[in-house]
Amino acid sequence: MTTNSIPSWKASGDWFDVCKCSIPCPCEFAQEPTYGDCEGVLAYHINSGNYGKISLDGLNAIGLGSFEGNIWAGATKINLGFFFDERADKEQREALQMIFSGKAGGFMAELAKLIGEVKGIDFAPIKFEISDDLSYWSAEIPGKVLARAEALGGPMTPVGKRVQTINPPGSEVGPGAVATWGTALKDEVDAMGFKWKREGKSSKHIPFSWEGP
Repeated sequence: MTTNSIPSWKASGDWFDVCKCSIPCPCEFAQEPTYGDCEGVLAYHINSGNYGKISLDGLNAIGLGSFEGNIWAGATKINLGFFFDERADKEQREALQMIFSGKAGGFMAELAKLIGEVKGIDFAPIKFEISDDLSYWSAEIPGKVLARAEALGGPMTPVGKRVQTINPPGSEVGPGAVATWGTALKDEVDAMGFKWKREGKSSKHIPFSWEGP
């Protein structure tokens, strides 16, 4: 596949994770994970997107990942598995795999350099939900993945305001990000060789906007 054969594409929407780290996840600051290793769920919802003439509007994806050490220091790689929206038709499925594998260029091509073992790729029913005021976010694949979080707050957080980090150095969706911090209410996975169940750990939401090739 050459760059000349890849159409112009864009995808923008909402991303969040729930992970093993304590709040706030040090990985977002390009530091070593709280416990030396990290594992978690990465959930994506494309609000608006196209791959050439192929619409990607409304489609979802979920990544399951684990790694040891500081992923941003270049000394380790992430083991990753991906689920894509089963509602996608054949052309959309191919487009999603091109984008998320990094083969279509854009930011994901840079992130792909950090991927070690690919644990699996599959299609599944993915439910993605996010509140308009960023008070909560969630994603689910019945029987396999459940990720749910609420916005982080505290005694000095003004009512209706969110705890945010601007330009985090370890943003998973690209530079210039605004991360809204949350507390994981559910972080449950049993798929692709990954298995864990916990709550009360770190979560964050970041809007993404990519284009390529």
